[in-house]
Amino acid sequence: MKELTLNVQGMSCGHCVSSVEGALNELDGVSDVNVDLGEGKVDVKYDESKVSVNQIKDAIDDQGYDVVA
Repeated sequence: MKELTLNVQGMSCGHCVSSVEGALNELDGVSDVNVDLGEGKVDVKYDESKVSVNQIKDAIDDQGYDVVA
């Protein structure tokens, strides 16, 4: 398992957290998601043989939030 922390802009409420968590938990290979709304960070534990970083970023982007480097 790998761990990844992403900076995500645009999240402002509990619905935002639910949207991001829901989208990432649907990805095969993602085992744990923790969203820190105050810090604008998303921690993801995932199996790199099943899901890529780009797929994770795309899932967040598809929910309307911006992943920043």
